[in-house]
Amino acid sequence: MNLSNSQLRSIADEYDRIRRANNLKSMERREAIHEEIPEIAGIDREIIRFSIQEAKHRLYHSGGASSEDIHARIQALTAKKRPLLKAHGYPEDYLDPIFSCPYCQDTGTIDGQECICYKEKVRDILFDRSNLSELFGEANFSRFRLSYYSDDPERAGEYGLEEGVTPRENMRQILAVCREFIAGFHSDPGQNLLIHGSAGVGKTFLSSCIGGELLCQNKSVLYLTAYRFFKELENNTFHKEEDLSYSIEDLISCDLLIIDDLGTELTNSFINSQLFLCLNERIMRRKSTIINTNLSLQRIQSVYSERVFSRLIESYTMLHIVGEDIRLLKALSGN
Repeated sequence: MNLSNSQLRSIADEYDRIRRANNLKSMERREAIHEEIPEIAGIDREIIRFSIQEAKHRLYHSGGASSEDIHARIQALTAKKRPLLKAHGYPEDYLDPIFSCPYCQDTGTIDGQECICYKEKVRDILFDRSNLSELFGEANFSRFRLSYYSDDPERAGEYGLEEGVTPRENMRQILAVCREFIAGFHSDPGQNLLIHGSAGVGKTFLSSCIGGELLCQNKSVLYLTAYRFFKELENNTFHKEEDLSYSIEDLISCDLLIIDDLGTELTNSFINSQLFLCLNERIMRRKSTIINTNLSLQRIQSVYSERVFSRLIESYTMLHIVGEDIRLLKALSGN
């Protein structure tokens, strides 16, 4: 889900608004200073006169000493304003052009490259579009707590883990895989994760952490519950004339699609066929997908079509989170 033309235009329009507002502020400052300090008004009139001369010289001649001399006079006149401003209690740069971004001077680019302020505007749009804005306030790796997962090796068998592997160690290994997923997002695109486990073990939180990290790298991320995901597919199929929140292209072209709680939707032939088409197209385009589900692999195989299950087995890394319901643990501990 790259930025649409309308979103790109909205950024360009915002820069226009910023420049107009700063120019207006500069004009208001200049008018007020001219009224308070007439000597500066006279200097500015001289600067305008010499600027016109310089422009004419550049138009009809090709540089030369005369042009350099005119420019030097303008610089000298500009310098004379600074001590006058300071003497009247203003900063020496009070009449300098005003820029919200000193790096690109409110153009959005520096030598043809996107300025940091432009990237921040893109990031804001991506966050708003992702549905992770509210979740990301809490969901980030710095807040991930391994302490919620038991470190008792005796519980390995209870959760179907290898002997001696505790739920905490299992989660530590899963976190390492997720870090590798993020680190390789640029160099090895199209990696996919299926995160399964019982309710409340941290699947949504973990996938939101991943999504937030990638949003900060200006990757397009879209988080949808399974119900919302299939509702969007239904709307695109049967209600194309209505205003759609997301197009089919959004769903298959965003850098990372997170489908949360797969298995909570009412499954039918339409769901199965649309899920396969979307997942398959994303695999073909090397776009990453994370699926969270409470269903076991055996249950997924029985609920969804063989084609869907085959794509998941072939193209997804399976991460099985085990442990207690963290929401319940928090409630019991009062946190």
